Amino acid sequence: MKGRGGILMRKKKFSPVRIIFYLVLILFLIYQLYPIIWMIITSLKSPADVQRSSPFSFPDPIFTENYINAIKKADLLLYFRNSAVVTIITMVLVILFSSTAGFALEKLRFKAHGAVLSYFLTGITIPIHITLIPLFIIYKSVGMLDTWFSLILPQIGFCLPLSIYLFTAFYRYIPNSMLEAAIIDGASVPRSFFSIYFPLSKNTIMTVATVNFISVWNEFVFANTFTLSTSMRTIPVGLKDFVGEYGKVDWGCTFAAIALTLLPLLILYFVFNKSIISGMTAGAIKE
Repeated sequence: MKGRGGILMRKKKFSPVRIIFYLVLILFLIYQLYPIIWMIITSLKSPADVQRSSPFSFPDPIFTENYINAIKKADLLLYFRNSAVVTIITMVLVILFSSTAGFALEKLRFKAHGAVLSYFLTGITIPIHITLIPLFIIYKSVGMLDTWFSLILPQIGFCLPLSIYLFTAFYRYIPNSMLEAAIIDGASVPRSFFSIYFPLSKNTIMTVATVNFISVWNEFVFANTFTLSTSMRTIPVGLKDFVGEYGKVDWGCTFAAIALTLLPLLILYFVFNKSIISGMTAGAIKE
């Protein structure tokens, strides 16, 4: 029986379907990784090496000055600071608003519960860029262009629908008896939320934070439209500085700058990827 079991295990391991599945995964992985590998290789090449060598040839010699030049050529540290301010403030406020809204919609049932939830979820289906011109007109009329408010407020609105959905889905499968027991013990609803429900939603919080971090950090269209001065530029807008006169581009320096801007995103994802997966699937399986 042991021998037969071993044969069955080997047959299952090397079945054609499994082999095809892994081949597809490998091809997909290559498709996703090759732009990043190309970017890193090119960022380590000298301008002359970029011109004469093939795209995937290794740099000879390694030209690390591209990273130094990337910081000096454009005010990259200022752009990092601006992006960090916009992203962190947006994340904190979105987590606060969406977690409390999700809790209220799921646990504090009221007559218009379904209509309010549908209203928020409709925001997921609306293309955000249709609001660009109306927002520009409003911000210009009230003098809010080129301010932190013009960069942060739209991002909060765009991030809330999906975030509310994720928190609502998570709280749906936490027993109502926990809230009832806390209230019987004398805890108020806000205290019950911040003492019990909010700590339990750690994975959902990390998912919301990571997804919104990536979205806000990479946002270009609104930041490019609402910023007028160099001092308010975020990283995606600031990368335009690497396009020289007549469209000439130092690709090594440009890819070095892009690699530096991607570093926080890669670190965030690799550190919290398990929490992201758990948060995205929260509420998918009933108890």
